[in-house]
Amino acid sequence: MTQAYTYPKLHNATWPGVVGKGSADGEPFIDLDTMIDFTAKASVNGVKFDGIDLFLFAPHVDIDSTDDDLKKLADKVRAKNLAIGSVVAPVWGGTGGGSAMGDDANRQNFLTQVRKGCRIAKRLRELGVRPYGIVRIDSADGPGGWAKDSEANQKRIAETFRLACDIAADHGERLAAEGEICWAGMHSWKRMLQLIELTDRPGTLGFQADMAHTLLYTLGYNAQEDRIVPQGFNWEPAVLDSALATLTAALRPWTIDFHIAQNDATVKGSGSHDKTGRHCLPDDPNGKLKIAHHAGFWMRDAYGNVTKKFKHVCWDGCMFPNETMKKPETWNKILATMIAVREAHGWN
Repeated sequence: MTQAYTYPKLHNATWPGVVGKGSADGEPFIDLDTMIDFTAKASVNGVKFDGIDLFLFAPHVDIDSTDDDLKKLADKVRAKNLAIGSVVAPVWGGTGGGSAMGDDANRQNFLTQVRKGCRIAKRLRELGVRPYGIVRIDSADGPGGWAKDSEANQKRIAETFRLACDIAADHGERLAAEGEICWAGMHSWKRMLQLIELTDRPGTLGFQADMAHTLLYTLGYNAQEDRIVPQGFNWEPAVLDSALATLTAALRPWTIDFHIAQNDATVKGSGSHDKTGRHCLPDDPNGKLKIAHHAGFWMRDAYGNVTKKFKHVCWDGCMFPNETMKKPETWNKILATMIAVREAHGWN
């Protein structure tokens, strides 16, 4: 198949095999080799995924991986004709990290995980398997505790993020804060923008937009004061487009990493994961996004020019049921959607 564009490269997230899995009340983990295999086997008219994005958390990639471990990982991914892009640092309390707005011990644990994540990201770059991508972080706390002293907590998160930026810069890495309604100080579009501006490290800290999560920003989930669509909104296409235009005008200049996704405008939690934007299959009949069309709000500027701000885009199917992920047609369907996004907004 002849494609019009070679960029952005198309990646699949491996963390749906881990996130929300493995707890007593959840589904079992799907191991990394299997997630890589799902990705490598997908094919649509001869077009394949170009790479994967990683969660730096066991049983996928241990945050304390040795150089030998990372070389084996690089070789394994290369053997499948894939690259590695963005990586997720496990900054939360239950994974060795701690709250970015917490006490000194919590914040030190948070920064330790950022340091370990940046070390892995840098090493994978040096091994030649990671030509692009960011290190993803969040505030590792919830909006409930944040609201008890919102302005002080916002400043404390920004202070922690600045220290994290120092670490990232030392490793030649950039950090992207993912906007999700479940993260303190990042749970609304206005607060997310405020946090990025308070951190004030434009060369090092940017925004990771996920289409499923950012859709909920327009609805004001967890922050009705920052709702963009009017009360009584009934998914009129013009109203949704107007809301997304407002949202992306504010956050697109900061966006350095992008997740393609579908959402039915509901929230979901699974296992230990807090309730956040539900990820749906691209053709879910309840999905509210016209994916290729709405991706353009993030991938093109206000004048309609492709921004070329990120060299790859990643599909995020976080908290998909294992049964869904084990079906080859799932990944072919997703890949076809990713190809449509690239054909609409790509470049050479």
